[in-house]
Amino acid sequence: MSEDEFRAAMSRLASGVVLVTAHEPALDPEGPRGDDVGMTATAFMSVSLDPPLVLISLREGSRMDDLLAEQPLWAVSILSESQRHIAGRFAMKGRVSDRLLFEDIPYVRGEASGALLVGGALATLECRTEQRVSAGDHTLVIGRVLTATVPSADGGPLTYFRGRYRQLG
Repeated sequence: MSEDEFRAAMSRLASGVVLVTAHEPALDPEGPRGDDVGMTATAFMSVSLDPPLVLISLREGSRMDDLLAEQPLWAVSILSESQRHIAGRFAMKGRVSDRLLFEDIPYVRGEASGALLVGGALATLECRTEQRVSAGDHTLVIGRVLTATVPSADGGPLTYFRGRYRQLG
């Protein structure tokens, strides 16, 4: 089986779209504030209700993978169908600074994680890494959910199917 055959088969699985965020602390406590980092993900799932655990799959060696290897606190915003532009923005390879990407997006900073939570998201979760598992060219990060909110009941979820963002219905 080739990579293309595997990719084509897996593209038939519809997935929800989330924005994973974390705060990278400043290197020098006396210097400028640290950076906020974000990435779009479709490989996200609930793992356990007791304790509340979720799993995110990160490309090995990506900026988020490297950050979460050092920083155990992170957040997930479950994107609504009206937030396709956010998903696309944070999925770009070789993009500009994440600081610029967050510039015109409404958000609040999570109290438990310090990570950004996207305004208008269907739900937001703040997490602390419990376990990291190497899996091929990805790292599976299992996080304990510290907070869960449902700030918006409007609209449906943003989904990803056959290589494109889509809406239900």
